[in-house]
Amino acid sequence: MNTLTRRLALIGLSAAALLGLGGCAALNSVSADAQSFGSWPAGRQPGSYAFERLPSQQQNEKSQAELEDAARAALEKAGFTAAADTKSADVLVSIGVRVSRSANAVWDDPLWWRWNGSYFHWRYGPAWRPYYSRWGYPYPMDPMMERRYDREVALLLRDRRSNEPLYEARASNDGNTQGSLSLIGALFEASMVDFPQTKPQPHNVTVQLPPGK
Repeated sequence: MNTLTRRLALIGLSAAALLGLGGCAALNSVSADAQSFGSWPAGRQPGSYAFERLPSQQQNEKSQAELEDAARAALEKAGFTAAADTKSADVLVSIGVRVSRSANAVWDDPLWWRWNGSYFHWRYGPAWRPYYSRWGYPYPMDPMMERRYDREVALLLRDRRSNEPLYEARASNDGNTQGSLSLIGALFEASMVDFPQTKPQPHNVTVQLPPGK
């Protein structure tokens, strides 16, 4: 199993935690850092595609199917069409989704707080009345300020006949919620914006969420 395949397998293991969450419903656009790699053959049309699942992704078919559905719009917007099965597809697509919680925010550290005579507030921003820990350290009243989530999606497109990797795309962003399937779909779209061109250096992409999402 090569490095990219292992990475996609690890990413897939945490995908189930995302499902059922409804964050980011108020957003109408998503900004992400995108990267793309590979050498899509000049003059080759996108053609048909089918998803290929790693063994770890076959353990929870429902969750994986929902993530694949979130990626379909990105592939079809890039010109691909769904094949009836893997045997008739021009390309096989492996996907990965990773959502991980970061360490506590910097303002949770008491060194970033000061006393104004009645309560602590952050040195470089608006004031909040804090909670106090058992050691007397202040914490912001808003619990959302204590969380940060990194979100990343990845796609790998391989030629079905030769098994050759043709195109790899990924996109990532962060926020104070784990996100929703519509946000993950937007990240997949951001990852494929440059297709069939490649841009290995991280660059910012903004895509619109579907109406009502």
